Amino acid sequence: MNAVALSVDMVWVTLSAILVIFMQAGFALLEAGSTRMKNAGHIAGKQVFSFALAGIAFWAVGYAVAFGEGTPLFGTSGWFLRFPAEEGGIPTEILFLFQLAFAAVSLAIAWGGFAERAKLSAYFLFGTLFVAVIYPIAAHWIWGGGWLSTLGKQDFAGSTVVHLQGGIAALVATLMLGPRIGKFNRDGTANNLPGHNQVYTVLGVLIIWIGWFGFNPGSTLSVQDGFFGYVALTTNLAAATGAIAALFTVRIITGKADISMMLNGVLAALVAITASCAFVEPWAAVIIGAVAGMLAVYSVFYLERRGVDDPIYAFSVHGVAGIWGTLSTGLFASPRLIEIVGVGGPGLLYGGGFRQLGIQALGVTVTALYVAIATFLVLWVIDRLIGLRVSKEEEMMGLDLSEHGVYGYPEQLMPPGGAASMARSASSEEAI
Repeated sequence: MNAVALSVDMVWVTLSAILVIFMQAGFALLEAGSTRMKNAGHIAGKQVFSFALAGIAFWAVGYAVAFGEGTPLFGTSGWFLRFPAEEGGIPTEILFLFQLAFAAVSLAIAWGGFAERAKLSAYFLFGTLFVAVIYPIAAHWIWGGGWLSTLGKQDFAGSTVVHLQGGIAALVATLMLGPRIGKFNRDGTANNLPGHNQVYTVLGVLIIWIGWFGFNPGSTLSVQDGFFGYVALTTNLAAATGAIAALFTVRIITGKADISMMLNGVLAALVAITASCAFVEPWAAVIIGAVAGMLAVYSVFYLERRGVDDPIYAFSVHGVAGIWGTLSTGLFASPRLIEIVGVGGPGLLYGGGFRQLGIQALGVTVTALYVAIATFLVLWVIDRLIGLRVSKEEEMMGLDLSEHGVYGYPEQLMPPGGAASMARSASSEEAI
């Protein structure tokens, strides 16, 4: 590789990392807009806090566990980014920034299961351990030369590594924290707790959609053969069909063209195509996106009927779609594209039999079980040490005020008497 070509690749990977990092702004708008006004400042500000936390934890420990040399289960070298210098390739510092962006996205997904009722201190402890230990181990299995990569598991940009891990962690947190106050009636029926700003959610999804062009095409790590353009095409086709499929699906179910479900369809399709974007033909990308959009809608309604309060629908969008997207390469992986990427074998529809589908299913199963168990243990310890959930009074008051001392919208929410008056009002409402 000549110096000019390598320099262009280094710029490409850096710009892709910046695009993925910018997705944090999209998550802040999406999550804050999807929740209530009294928690908006807390939820948006938490994105900055968690990205800062991820930056330190992944630098000190996480990157070494994921990409350091070691065992088939985890890396054991490269702490604090102390890797031997290599000539002729993209520098470790640039690769670290790119992979940090992915780890931070997975953590942002997990936070969806904590929304509106978790303590800020729980965010700090869980976020540190998730980025330092939980996320990197599965990343090592699939991307860092671990045991699943030797089997040929196909996960080009992280349907399993990033999204399934975040979605499973969010589901475990949701179940352990329990539903928000007022979400379910005594007979088990659900109440709608609408987000306070749908324009925020739309803008958030659009920012995330744009950022995904760093996520998937950036994972080529090169611009020299133009393959990143093909990956961008399949990514966009899936997202477009996901939006349309979700909108029609929710219209059939409820009789209304629910905008939030359309947005979930976009994100679910992007999640699903993330594993397969480099392995499938454009027609298959359309199918993958459409199925993901429909699955996300059905999953949202199913979980709510089962009494699960997932405020941002993190598991439906990232967990369910992450599973489907990972399995889809076992069905649709094209021999033509496998020759380019060099990972795994052809899918069932191309005469590959069930081998690749079986590898994909194995990867999904072991990753989901590992993350579920690890997340439960970490949250169980945190709950015993400091507690996971804020008090009823603090939840009624809103986390903006109880955790930070001021509302994100003080003019709309702060009573004339200030915080003390708000606390008395929350206590009275709880008593009623």
